[in-house]
Parts: sequence; structure tokens; C-alpha cells
Amino acid sequence: MTTLLIKDGFVLTMDEKNTVHVPGWVWIKNDRIGAVGAGKPRADLADCADRVIDATNMAVLPGLVNGHTHLSQTFMRGLADDKGLLDWLKRVVRPIQAKMTPDDMQLASLLGLVENLRCGVTTVIHHHKLTTLPEHVDAAAEAAHLVGLRMLLVRGWRDLGDFCESPETIIEEMTRLHERWHLSADGRITIGFGPKAPWRCSDATMRRTIALARDWGVPTHIHVAETRDEIEMLQKRNGMRHIEWLSTLDALGSDVQLVHCVWVDDAELDLIAASGSTVIHCPVSNMYLASGIAPLHKMFDRCILVALGTDGPASHNSQDFLETLKTAVLLAKVSTGDATILPPADALHMVTTAGARLLGREDLGRIVVGCKADITIINLNTARSMPVHRPESALVYNASGPDVHTVIVDGRILLDAGRVTILDEASLLIECRAAASHLLNRAGATSGEPDALETVRRVTH
Repeated sequence: MTTLLIKDGFVLTMDEKNTVHVPGWVWIKNDRIGAVGAGKPRADLADCADRVIDATNMAVLPGLVNGHTHLSQTFMRGLADDKGLLDWLKRVVRPIQAKMTPDDMQLASLLGLVENLRCGVTTVIHHHKLTTLPEHVDAAAEAAHLVGLRMLLVRGWRDLGDFCESPETIIEEMTRLHERWHLSADGRITIGFGPKAPWRCSDATMRRTIALARDWGVPTHIHVAETRDEIEMLQKRNGMRHIEWLSTLDALGSDVQLVHCVWVDDAELDLIAASGSTVIHCPVSNMYLASGIAPLHKMFDRCILVALGTDGPASHNSQDFLETLKTAVLLAKVSTGDATILPPADALHMVTTAGARLLGREDLGRIVVGCKADITIINLNTARSMPVHRPESALVYNASGPDVHTVIVDGRILLDAGRVTILDEASLLIECRAAASHLLNRAGATSGEPDALETVRRVTH
């Protein structure tokens, strides 16, 4: 048995009553929350703890859940500026991704996971696009196993258009992944289905994968209604909008995760609400690609559950999850003219309890007895956060990724007072810098895209 006591912090439990203990303490036994309370901890707990963390002037909250990212894109950040989604995919993401080796994928994944860890994230939903070889997908799972974060790996698929796969290949590979990786690493790694977008997926294969996902009890995670162009492409095929199409296939429900939902009309929002599907909001990516603004206010009016994602680093450039949180709140306010639309406590639920729902877990996203010991400690003793009148406000409006002090997953300290404990971070950065340079040279030499080639030349020379 290992025991850990966190004391004298601002403890935001994110329970049903939004209880905040100022100061408060948390007692951890092995991988679970053993006790939590206000004021000073019992003397016997301090005496018998294997480790005591003094969290004075720090916020202690459930580990954050990044609801959507693409880890392969860590090697592409800064190359996609000033492009819309479809142009960005064609000129940057696809040419570079096509040249990635499994080793590149593992390094890019390690880099992205360490970045998420440093930003207070304990769980990542990774939409894996690079499926050229099974080893590419395994590399991302192996990286998660090494770093120790939780990962829901949703394996991307498309059976229409360029780079498509046959339905049989999709099912065979999903079966292999499920058998090899689902519930591995003491349950931290799980597998789900990741259809790319409605216009890339056929009706028949969508029905088959939804049925198989439900048979296995795993989620389906899909980009929807990100841009107007994508909606028009599906309408040309079948006359339907994205959510309408999913509804006709019985592909909505509490096990379905809808990423973006920027261009959804009222009827589609009603379908989402009735089905219990979760929306994953990616505000920075939507702004970066000029895709639009998701109508969060209409979602909240319908009691639709909304989680938060950074999206991939090629359409965000960083994965600073606290920056994404602040952006989400400010964008909701300015887009509606309603300063009250998303209070800090509600915003924090998007990255804790709502995020936990993406994994179907009741024992994540809260600091209550019996829950998993996934905890993030954020230093608020900084010039940009002081004085802290309300810790929830300081977390949303003042804190940023570099303020993350300590991150615990399953009771194991992965970030200890700002130091990554599970690998040599400096060596990783050196390896990634070299690998990314070689990758860009390979992609630039064969991409056939003048813009991409010129960017590669500027970066590597």
C-alpha cells in the first residue's frame, strides 16, 4: 500500500454541490481517494503518509480531460497558419502524415502526451488518423502506456474518398486493437471507433461499426458539422445534414461523441439533446481555421452535455488546456453578448465531470471518496493569479499551463513540482526535434505542394 496526503490547498471537489474546501486536504490510498475534508487533516494521516504534498496557495482539482486531440500533429505545429480546414488538410496534414513512420508516431505521441501532462491533463481522447500500418496505431498506445496518462484511443476510419479502407479492413483492425489494447495498462488505455466525418463514411459501414461498438460497450467519436463545406458535401450525396444523417442510422446516443458541432441547426440540436449524445467543443481550433463558433448557449438551453478539447496541435499549435478553457468561456460570452453564460464553476465541469463521461466513468472527474486518484495541482501563487478571491475564477481566467505543479494518475505522481518523472524530457525534445526535421524533409520532397515545400525549406534550412 502507498499513501499520499495533499494538504492546505484550495480543494475543488467538483461534486454535486460544487464543494470547495478552503483550505482542504485529500488522502490517497493506492489508486483511490480515501478521504477528503476541510481545514487541517487528521494528525494520524500526516504521520502515516508515505508522502505529504503542501498545496498552500494551490488549487487541487480532479485531473483534467482533454476531449479531443490528434497526437501525430505535434510535429506539424506552426505549418498550418492561415488556412481553412480543407486546404489545411490537403496542403499540410496529409502530405506530412503520409511520410510518418511508426517511430515518428511514437515520438510525436510522447511529445503530445508530455505536453498534455504539463497542462494538467490526466486523460486524453486521441482521435488516431494515421492508419497506414497497424504499428502506427500501436505506437500511440505504447506512448500512453509509457507516460502513464489515461487514453481513449479512437481509431479513425473512412471508406469513401482518398486514402479509404475497405469495411473488412476497418473491422479487422478494430478487432485487433480491441483485443490487444482495450483495458490494458491497468485499465488506463481503452479503444473506441473514430469515423472521420460523415462525408467520408458510408451508411453501411457506419451501421456496422456502431453495432459493433455497442456490442463491445465502447464509444463512437466523430467529427461533425465543423465547416459549411462539409455539410454541403454530405447534402450532395444524400440530401441530409450531419446530425440528421446520424439519426437515420441510429448513430446517436449516450455512447456517441460529436466533435465540433459548429454548423448545427435547431432541429439537429433537438436530436442531439433527445439522444443524450455528448458534444466536444474545440474553440481554439474552430477559431484558428475560421470554421465558426459552436452555439454553446443553445446546447446549454437543451441540457446537452458539452466537454472540451484542444484538437490537434496543427490546428491549435499548443495543447495548453487551461488556455483552451479560458478561450471557451470568453468566446461563449462575446458570441452571445451574455456575460453570464458560462460561470467558472460550470466551465470547470466541462473539463472534469463532463470529460469523465466520455470514458463512461463514474469514478473519474470528482474528488470524492472511492474515486480514482487522478488529481491536478495548479500553483496560484503567481503574479498573474494573486490575490485569489475565488479559486475557480483564478483557474479559468488567470492560470495557464506553466502553472501546473503536480499531476497524479492512479495515485502515481507523473509530474512532481514541475518535473516529469516518467521519462527524460530533455532527451525526448532532442529526439523529437531531429525526427520532425527529417520528416519535413521527406514530406517536402514528395508532397508536390509548393506552399508546403516552401514552408519545409524555411523551417529546416
